[in-house]
Amino acid sequence: MIRNSAFCVALLSCTLFGQLSNGEEYWWQFRGPGGDGHVASDDLVLEWNDSDNVAWKTAIHDRGWSSPVIAGDHIWLTTATRDGHQLFAVCVDKNTGKIVHDLHVFDVENPQQITAENTYATPTPVVHEGRVIVHFGTYGTACLDAKTGKEIWTRRDLNCDHETNAGPASSPTIIDGKLVVHVDGRDVQYVIALDPATGKTIWKTERSKDFTDIPVNQRKAFCMPIAFDSGEQMQIASPGGRAVYSYDLDGNELWRVEHRGFSVAPRPVFGHGMVFTLIDRDNPELWAIRVDGKGDVTNSHVVWKEYRSMPQRCSPVLIDDLLYLVNREGIATCLDAKTGELVWRNRLPGRYSASPIYTNDRIYYFNEDAEAQVIRPGREFKVIQANALSPQPVLASPAVDGNSLIVRTETALYRIEQGKSRPRDPEPSLADFVGDWDIGRNSTTGKAVFVMSLRADGTARKSHVPSSTGTWKVVNGEARVVWSEGWRDIIRRTGDHYRKIAFEPGKDFDFPASNTDTAVKQQQ
Repeated sequence: MIRNSAFCVALLSCTLFGQLSNGEEYWWQFRGPGGDGHVASDDLVLEWNDSDNVAWKTAIHDRGWSSPVIAGDHIWLTTATRDGHQLFAVCVDKNTGKIVHDLHVFDVENPQQITAENTYATPTPVVHEGRVIVHFGTYGTACLDAKTGKEIWTRRDLNCDHETNAGPASSPTIIDGKLVVHVDGRDVQYVIALDPATGKTIWKTERSKDFTDIPVNQRKAFCMPIAFDSGEQMQIASPGGRAVYSYDLDGNELWRVEHRGFSVAPRPVFGHGMVFTLIDRDNPELWAIRVDGKGDVTNSHVVWKEYRSMPQRCSPVLIDDLLYLVNREGIATCLDAKTGELVWRNRLPGRYSASPIYTNDRIYYFNEDAEAQVIRPGREFKVIQANALSPQPVLASPAVDGNSLIVRTETALYRIEQGKSRPRDPEPSLADFVGDWDIGRNSTTGKAVFVMSLRADGTARKSHVPSSTGTWKVVNGEARVVWSEGWRDIIRRTGDHYRKIAFEPGKDFDFPASNTDTAVKQQQ
C-alpha cells in the first residue's frame, strides 16, 4: 500500500524523538508519537455518540485546553482555575476513567489577564522515561513522576510577557533526549533545551531576528518545534514571531526565513525535503520551505505559498504527496505538497481548533462543538462518517490509545472505544433550571456580568435590564427564554456545565447564536 510511507515517516520521527518503547508507539506529546498527527492503529473507533462506544467519561475540574498525553496506564493533562491563581496536573486511569492524581502544582500571585477562549493550562504536557513534564508558560514548568505524581523538579524562571488578553499556549517536546521549549513573548524571544531528568539548562538560543523596529505585540508566538532528518543532519524547525528558524541539535541556527506574521500557533510538518509551516494568526499563510539552506534563505528557499483559507489554530497533516488543513471556519483544504496546487476545498460543519489525526486511511477532524468528521484521504473529498458527543466545547486535540480515542471537552475527558457503552446523561428537568443564574464573568472583578432569574411560574428577569420581562419553558432538555424587547436566550447544558446562548431580535432559536457565555446556577 502506498500509504505505508506515511507510517515510515512517523516511525523515523519517533526514533528521532526517542519515544519508542518496546517497538510500540504511545501518545507522549502534542500530536502524538511523531508530532505530526500520524499514529498506527489497527482499527481506530469509527462510530460513536455520547453513550455508544464510550467506555467512560470523567469530569475534569476548572479549565484547560492542554491535550491529553499517555504514560503507561495513565493519562495526564493540566487544568487551572479560571482566574489563573492555581495550576493543576490531573492523572486519569486510562482503563477505568478514575482520577489517580489531582495535583496542585503552582500558585500564581498575579496572573496576566487572558482571552476568554484561552486558559492558563493550554500547553500540552510531555512524557519521557517515566516522567511527565507539565508546562504553564511563564507561570512555571514542573517534572513529576508519571506513576506516583511526586515532584522531581520545577522551573519558574522561563518567563515572558504573553500579552494581556492572550496567555500561554506553546507546548514543550523532547528532541534528542532534551526538553525543548519555546519562550516567545513580547519582551523576550528564545528557545531553550533542558535536561528532562534535572531541569538544568543545556543550551539556550536567542532568536536572531532584529526586533528593533517591530511592535512588541508582533514579536510573540504560540507554536512549538518539530524535529526531522533532512538527509544531511538532524534539524529542529522552530516557528516564531516574524521568522521561521532551523537549529541543529545543539541549538545552533542553521537557516532562517523571515515573514510578516506573529502569534503563530499550528505546529509545522516535514516531508519532501520541505518544512510546511503557517506564518501568521490574523491572515494565515502556509509556506513550503526547503531545508537545505544556510543563513537567511528568505528569498531563495520558499518553494510555494498558499494564502486562501489557511488555519489559525489547527496543524496540518501530510499524507504521502498531499497536505490536509482545516481553518477556524471549517474550510477544509487539500494541497499537493510538492507544488502547492489546490486538489480540493470543501466546508466541514462548525468551527475548528483541534488538530487532525491520521490513521488507517482515515483523517479525524473534531470541531468546537464536539462533532467529528472522518474523511478518506485522497484527491477526492469524501466524508465516511460523522459523529457527535453531547454539545460542548472542544478545543484540545484528541489522543489515541490503541484503537481508542481520548477526547477532552471543556469539562470532561472521554474514552471512545468500540464495543463499550455508558448510560446517557439524564436531560435536565424544569427544576434544574429554576433559580438565579450568574451569566458571564468579569475578568477584573470576578463577578457575574449579570444575573438571569428563571421562576417556577414560567417568568424570567435579568438584572442588567430591569424593565425587561421574559417567559421561558424547557424544550429538548434546555431552557428557552423569550424577552419582551425581542432577544431570545437558551440555557443549555454542555457536558457538566451550562452556557447561555443569545439570539438578537428577529432571530429564532434555530439561527446561529449572536453570542454565548457561561451560566452558573447560584446555590439556593
